[in-house]
Amino acid sequence: MYSRLKSVIFCVIITAVLFFNSCGVYTFSGASIPEEMKTISVQFFENNSILVVPYLSNQFTEALKERIRNQSRLSIERGEADANFEGRITDYTVRPVAIQGNERAGLTRITVTVSVKYTNTLKPELSFDESFNASQEFSLNQGSLESQQQKLITVINRQLSELIFNRAFANW
Repeated sequence: MYSRLKSVIFCVIITAVLFFNSCGVYTFSGASIPEEMKTISVQFFENNSILVVPYLSNQFTEALKERIRNQSRLSIERGEADANFEGRITDYTVRPVAIQGNERAGLTRITVTVSVKYTNTLKPELSFDESFNASQEFSLNQGSLESQQQKLITVINRQLSELIFNRAFANW
C-alpha cells in the first residue's frame, strides 16, 4: 500500500515538473506558441494569379484568421503585433488529371498556391518566406466547375491555412 502511494506521488511530481518546465504554451493542435506572444496581424492576401476567382482572396484571408482564432490564444490585430502574416495568392489552376476514353477529363484538379511571409518579431529566427499549395480533385460528372468551385475552394483554404499555421507555430 505504501509503495503504491509512493509511486503515485512520484508520478504526480514528475508530471508537474515537466508541465512547469515547458518552453512555451502547447495546445491540442500541436502548436507551440511562446508565452510572450500575445498578438498577430494577418494582412489581406491579394490574388495575383492569372486566373482570378473574385472571392478567393477574401475567403483565404478569413480562413487563415479563423484557424488562428480557433487553434491559438492569440489576439488578431490590424496594426503592430508580435507576429505578422502577409503575402499573395500566386497561382490558381484548373487542370485535367485523368483523361477518359472519349478524351474528356474524368477528374480535374484545382490547385491554389500562396506565397507567405511570416515575421516573428519576438523570435526572428522563426520567421519564414515560403510558398504553400493545396489542391482538390473533382469530377465534371457531378456538375460544372462553377457549381462545385465554392466548396472546393473552402476545402483548399482549410488545407492551406492548416499548412501555414503548422509551419508558423508547430515548425512542421
